[in-house]
Amino acid sequence: MTGNDLNRADWRTSTRSSGNGNCVEVATADGQVAVRDSKDRSGPVLAFGPSAWRAFLLGVAEVRRH
Repeated sequence: MTGNDLNRADWRTSTRSSGNGNCVEVATADGQVAVRDSKDRSGPVLAFGPSAWRAFLLGVAEVRRH
C-alpha cells in the first residue's frame, strides 16, 4: 500500500461512533484494509490483509457474544 493509495482512500468511521473523535478510521486500498487513529489522521497507518482483517472481525464478534 502506498501513500498515494491512502490519499485517495475513502476513510470511514463506525456508524456507532459517538462523534467525539476517539475512534479509528478504516479504508480499503490496494487489496488491504488500512486503520488509523481519527485524532491523528496524518499519523501512522496499520495495514492488514483480507484474511487477517476477517479474523479480527470474527474475534470482535465472538467477544461481543459473551
